[in-house]
Amino acid sequence: MNSALPDLAAVWLTLKLATVVTILLLIVGTPIAWWLARTRSPLRGVVGAVVALPIILPPTVVGFYLLIAMGPHGPLGRLTESLGLGLLPFTFSGLVIASLFYSLPFVVQPIQNAFEAIGERPLEVAATLRAGPWDVFWSVAVPLARPGFVSGAILGFAHTVGEFGIVLMIGGNIPERTRVVSVQLYDHVEAMEYAQAHWLAGGMMLFSFLVLTMLYAFNPRPRKTG
Repeated sequence: MNSALPDLAAVWLTLKLATVVTILLLIVGTPIAWWLARTRSPLRGVVGAVVALPIILPPTVVGFYLLIAMGPHGPLGRLTESLGLGLLPFTFSGLVIASLFYSLPFVVQPIQNAFEAIGERPLEVAATLRAGPWDVFWSVAVPLARPGFVSGAILGFAHTVGEFGIVLMIGGNIPERTRVVSVQLYDHVEAMEYAQAHWLAGGMMLFSFLVLTMLYAFNPRPRKTG
């Protein structure tokens, strides 16, 4: 029974991390997605490229630069130290920030695509009925973009659960603090504990299958309405 405790602790920490990150990603990613879907600013391409960078860059590259930024000589590290928060590397808070950046495109892009699929007409009709920008967004855009929010939440949660490189770079391998499922699996393989590794790997495969089933079966593609 005791041999299973580290695995259970890693599973719990992973679910906690993915839940916190997904909620924060929806809060942060929604206005970014709305701006990208609606703006005609020349900065749109630059902002979109920055958001999509984690899709292209290896996790170790992203993790390295985040580690520098969060370190004692980095801008974020100086800020957190000046606020009395200490340094973020090798802490749960550091994992949250790193995962936020690395999973951002998996939330922003589905929501952006859903906003773009709405078209102009529903928003214009709402405006003619004297709905303000805030009402148009919450009463028209958000309900019509629901499939994008569902896709973004599912993909953001799943991507955070499955991440390895960036969490190892930022969080290290501290039991019950930063050791998530992917790192625990790596430890089992490194120690040649293949039975425990099979359980964790099989669980992650089942989780991935269920996520894809939810994504494709229960979330129809948004239709352009105008």
